[in-house]
Amino acid sequence: MSVRMLKNVIFIIFTISLFVISGCTTNSNYITVDGTALGTFVQVKCNTTQSPETITSLITEIDSQAKASMSIFDKNSLLSKINRNETEIIDEHIAYNINLARHFSELSGGAYDITIKPLTDAWGFGREHKKELNVNIDSILCFVGYDKFAVDNNRIIKQDSRIELDLNSIAKGYVVDMVAKRLEEMSIEDYMVNIGGEVRCSGKNPRGEMWSIGIETPYDGNMAMDSFEKIIYLNNAAIATSGNYRRFYVTEDGNKVTHTIDPRTGYSVVSTLLSATVIAEECAIADAAATMFMALGSDEALDVAKKCEAEYGWRYYFIYAEGDDYRVECSSEFK
Repeated sequence: MSVRMLKNVIFIIFTISLFVISGCTTNSNYITVDGTALGTFVQVKCNTTQSPETITSLITEIDSQAKASMSIFDKNSLLSKINRNETEIIDEHIAYNINLARHFSELSGGAYDITIKPLTDAWGFGREHKKELNVNIDSILCFVGYDKFAVDNNRIIKQDSRIELDLNSIAKGYVVDMVAKRLEEMSIEDYMVNIGGEVRCSGKNPRGEMWSIGIETPYDGNMAMDSFEKIIYLNNAAIATSGNYRRFYVTEDGNKVTHTIDPRTGYSVVSTLLSATVIAEECAIADAAATMFMALGSDEALDVAKKCEAEYGWRYYFIYAEGDDYRVECSSEFK
């Protein structure tokens, strides 16, 4: 397979065994709800006597909470107001994600950092999608760094008023967890929640089997989900994939600038790591970990992944570019 046919990363994880085939189901109470949340697609499949309208209402409620709290695209969200220094008070959602993000920042030596927003804005990957004509990296780095702010009694304390937070690398997984928790509170044990490719599964699928999740074969710029590199079977776990093929631009001199920015240097990560897939107990963890590994790049990601698997039990599936082909590094159970 040539490099031209490869995606530069896998970003969407697609559930392949989620459609109920007539005559193959083991329980007629499975329902499927499709919709949108956080500006992307949502699919919830679960074994329940609740109506599809009830599940849809649940998703809408959680989506509204998440946007009002953590969205950097909504100017009226709490996070947007914090970034504009209009308030210092944070809510439970922002507090939880800041705490979890700090763990990943420390784990990666600063490669994962939620204060990266000024850099992503400058490189054209922010809310306005406008690249600055002259990016002064040294100037921006003065107010980028997870150690440059703290939380005290539900108040965020910044060392510099120009510090801005971006929770996009963790919030989608967190919302998946929010939906999953609400389903469990409704005594729903068999479910799959998929928001924009971030997935959490519990129990069995409609055929009484483990949920089947497909990892796409990477080739540059592909927007379809028609080729799968690996099928992973999950029960009571979450999975997320991070990559760059849907978010990049090419400069006038032909260089590719991807949305994965290293906050330690201020520049786009140069790496042969095409995609990082992580399986963990919670989707927020898998989401942040996948981003962290992409930010670490090919030189550091694998060593850290092995340590995380040994310490936390997180499983991984990495795809690297190798000449005109690609190679896979993964947890032993996926070989």
